[in-house]
Amino acid sequence: MVDIHSHLIPNIDDGARDKAEALSLLRMAVDEGVTRMVLTPHFHIGRFDNSKTAIFESFFELKLAAAKQNIPIELAVAAEVRIDAELLYLFEQGRIPFIGSYNNNKIVLLELPHSHFPPGADKLIKWMVGHSITPLIAHPERNRDIQKHPELANKLKRLGCLLQVTSASIVGDFGTRAQDLSEYLLVNKLVDVVASDAHNVKRRPPKLREAYNKVASEFAPEYAEELFCITPKQLTESLFI
Repeated sequence: MVDIHSHLIPNIDDGARDKAEALSLLRMAVDEGVTRMVLTPHFHIGRFDNSKTAIFESFFELKLAAAKQNIPIELAVAAEVRIDAELLYLFEQGRIPFIGSYNNNKIVLLELPHSHFPPGADKLIKWMVGHSITPLIAHPERNRDIQKHPELANKLKRLGCLLQVTSASIVGDFGTRAQDLSEYLLVNKLVDVVASDAHNVKRRPPKLREAYNKVASEFAPEYAEELFCITPKQLTESLFI
């Protein structure tokens, strides 16, 4: 499997606390069957003010540590970018880490607030798409407005977005509303990628295998392969070249 959303770089956001926990999370990912992993620390203006340079420097420190421990996993880095009006300027300045490419467009892992669908989000998304940037929406199933109005997920797709559902949502770890919306998105083939959004060892580990098995058994093995392996590999291939 290819996990393209995780918070394993230590001391940079609300993910791994230190290098030891980060290495433990990487070993857990390998045990789950993950062969490639994209580390995506938060890029959240005013909360996690991580620069592109700081993200890459911290990533290479962890990558070196993982290599010294002989952990058999390929690693790359991008960011989970919180939606904000200031992003237009940062995109133009080349300061946003992209997660890959799709149909000749760059892809950004874009996070909406959990609480609501922000006013003006559609305009910002249209601007991105008009500038050859495809938003990959992180965990839409955990957004309260989309939970109340699932048709917003269809709107995001019509705007040109891709959708990434969290594996733990599929198996119920984020509650029934997130699980029900995940089911709706899966049934209607609105999901493009499933990823772990792993943060820590105890509460939010890189839990993919259980969700993969659930999708394979309730839908089809081919569907699980597409969501957990084929599409995430295709979207992020440029990071591993």
